[in-house]
Amino acid sequence: MTETAEQRCRRYRRRILEISRQVTAAHIAPAFSCLEIVDALYNGVMREQDIFIMSKGHGCLAQYVVLEDLGKLPRAALDYYCLPVPQHFGNTLPQLGAHPDYAPALGIHASTGSLGHGLGIAAGQALAEKLRGSDVWVYVLLSDGECQEGSTWEAAMVAANLRLDNLIAVVDHNDFGGMDRMSEHHPALDPLGSKFKAFGWWAKECSGHVTSSIQHSVQSVMPGKRPLGLDCPLVVVCETTKGFPISFMCNNSIWHYRSPSPEEYKQALEELSDE
Repeated sequence: MTETAEQRCRRYRRRILEISRQVTAAHIAPAFSCLEIVDALYNGVMREQDIFIMSKGHGCLAQYVVLEDLGKLPRAALDYYCLPVPQHFGNTLPQLGAHPDYAPALGIHASTGSLGHGLGIAAGQALAEKLRGSDVWVYVLLSDGECQEGSTWEAAMVAANLRLDNLIAVVDHNDFGGMDRMSEHHPALDPLGSKFKAFGWWAKECSGHVTSSIQHSVQSVMPGKRPLGLDCPLVVVCETTKGFPISFMCNNSIWHYRSPSPEEYKQALEELSDE
């Protein structure tokens, strides 16, 4: 039987939980929030030559498990996530930390984690590909917290001025910036799509936990499908839930950086069962 996107994402989440047991704390909820987005891009949208930048660096476990599943990362690398790599591996095994480190051969195209840098890096990459005359598309995943950073909006303006129509940003819009509710502490962030439009972008909105919805939103502006004359960057604002779909993690800020107890681990696995 062919594995569905929903089944695949449950399997990815089980792997993230497994990895989280070996460290004192892991960014589980931020990774769960954006998992369908990462899955949709890697397993339904991006081509081999395209570039993905995990600007939301603290959610990198979502990228790591997908890269592992695609054979880009060896399984042993995630087995030693945030741990010293045993000497018998020599230099053959990459050290994976809590935020991505630049390793393009592995599919990691930027060192991120300091929020607000990824969109600028992605814009530079997209410009380089345009000057090169290539058909490479650059995708960048942003968080709500990054959309508070001035550098994000400087990059947004530059990307629109340069007409970088090969740049697609996807925002994991889960209403949290770290531990704080955006709607309570930073209500001016919304409506986010309208703000990108004001900066010269084409904006779309969709459910961030339905892989097919994300894929459709992105694919609708691929070459040959976008409206004639549309030569601006695109942003897809994905409405998500932090910690989705685990009942005790959803919208619970303590899970921004925490690993589960044995009891919590067991309950989470039960909620992620395919049965």
